Amino acid sequence: MQAWHFSESAYPYLPPADSYPSIRVSLASKNYDPKKGAALWDRYLHEWQIAEEEGMDIMLNEHHQTATCVDPAAPMVLAALARLTTTARLLILGNPIANRRQPVRVAEEMALCDVLSHGRVEAGFVRGVPYEISPANSNPVRMNERFWEALDLIVKTWTSHDGPFSHEGRFFHHRNINVWPRVYQNPHPPVWVSTTSASGAAEVGAKGFIQATFLTGYDATRKIYESYRAAWRKAGRGVDVPNDRLAYAALVYVGETEQEALEGAEKLLWYVTANKVAPQYANPPGYVPVAANVAMQRGASHPLSQFSKNASVEAAIRSGFMFAGTPDQVYEQIKRHYEYVGGYGHLLIMGQAGFLEHDDTVKGIRNFAREVYPRLKEMFPKTTISGQYGDVPAAPPERFVLRTSHEVSTDGPLISALGGAEA
Repeated sequence: MQAWHFSESAYPYLPPADSYPSIRVSLASKNYDPKKGAALWDRYLHEWQIAEEEGMDIMLNEHHQTATCVDPAAPMVLAALARLTTTARLLILGNPIANRRQPVRVAEEMALCDVLSHGRVEAGFVRGVPYEISPANSNPVRMNERFWEALDLIVKTWTSHDGPFSHEGRFFHHRNINVWPRVYQNPHPPVWVSTTSASGAAEVGAKGFIQATFLTGYDATRKIYESYRAAWRKAGRGVDVPNDRLAYAALVYVGETEQEALEGAEKLLWYVTANKVAPQYANPPGYVPVAANVAMQRGASHPLSQFSKNASVEAAIRSGFMFAGTPDQVYEQIKRHYEYVGGYGHLLIMGQAGFLEHDDTVKGIRNFAREVYPRLKEMFPKTTISGQYGDVPAAPPERFVLRTSHEVSTDGPLISALGGAEA
């Protein structure tokens, strides 16, 4: 298993939540102090360097007009990390290409970062969460079609080296494509796509890209992975699916004691509890299919609903979108989730959020890297998955779950705002 340290590089120093309608899109930038923001960026970059020193790889992403992620230009940070690090793989997950007007520009950015890093870039692409529609002045209709046309063009751009070619598609038109520099890796950097639905995973599996899903817990993750594997096989890629084709993202905090872990994990939950979003940004017209909206009106769970403001650490662990505790507890939580969903080769770790300060973030990184990660690599080496699953109940047993002073249930799997909904 390969572990990636991830931070959304949030700005948590905000006024009371009841003083603004939405943390995304409309929260006035007067609430951002550039000096505090600069200090935060210094520490976030340093924490990625520490993760590399501890043998972990690095993940970053971007969002726009939100305090939850003050990285609106992830390729720029990727380029900085290409020079600040030397060995870690650098995953950008991702590029919201359904909202960008020039896929060729994205191909150029990733090619340059790949050269700067001497071939350490992993290029991830996302459709874009609904909150990104307004900041991008984009159209939520036919985003999937735009996404796949853009990605196909990017891959073709990376792999064409014999002079200019043209592209006349449904959404994008380029008369002269001949990028310099070309990518360092041959034929191109590994391609990742994030999805949070079985239908999206099927398309990713058919194309053979690496599939990442975010905070989807037990049952939803299992369905997503099953759909990916079925499409992989149907496309003639073989019966066994390499587990390095699948990735899972979770909040993770490892403490030396249960109390230390609980304190760190509760601070990580800021990402969940602070995600206050106005309804017009959460479900813009055309973003989800008509049938899905009809089902919501009839009482089905809203797939784009806000995260629970009352989610507890214990509920988060039971739902499978957080792994927290002592090294033994976290190892068992991950193992249980891995076995239930059928296995995966990448663990994307949100190890910093909100008011989790630098020292505590570093402690969590080191506790995971030194006490948990070696066991995961030994227990789950790179291999293939036949699709046989263990009969494992969704909830971890009591001894694997931290006890909190308050116990609040969540309403099923949470849909991530990390990297951008399904493709």
